[in-house]
Amino acid sequence: MEIKNCGTDDIDEIFRLYKIARDFQKTKFTMHWPKFDRKLIITEISENRQWKLLIDNQVACVWATTFDDAQIWEGRNNDPSVYIHRIATNPSFRGQNLVRELLKWAKKFAIENDKKYIRMDTVGNNPGLIKYYEKCGFDFLGLVKLKNTNGLPAPYKNSSIGLFQATTDSSK
Repeated sequence: MEIKNCGTDDIDEIFRLYKIARDFQKTKFTMHWPKFDRKLIITEISENRQWKLLIDNQVACVWATTFDDAQIWEGRNNDPSVYIHRIATNPSFRGQNLVRELLKWAKKFAIENDKKYIRMDTVGNNPGLIKYYEKCGFDFLGLVKLKNTNGLPAPYKNSSIGLFQATTDSSK
């Protein structure tokens, strides 16, 4: 298992995994990911914020990171945090607790970047997903309604947002 930054040669695979995730979301939930702009992904790659987890040289999972997410985390955005977005798993690797592996990596990444928290959000009240992320090591902080959704994808506009957090503290 290896985690490294995505390159431009990974763009087609990233979008393939996003489509698989979106199609799966459509079968389970009323809220699902929009189609993401290719420029966004290219920018994240150029800024070393798009990641991949490789197993046997195959992309098992992708995600993006940022150190700022004020629109979703509002006042808590001032806390030193790494924010994880758009985790998409290759169906060939489902059931292998990859989010748990991602969180182990994220804790090290956060420490290397002088951050205390690892944070994620989800759209809507999804008890199964909440339980899964808790099992992987995240604390569920609750559901919130965002005050400012300008520029966010449509699912954020009228939904509750689930907030998740883990800490770099080794006792957690």
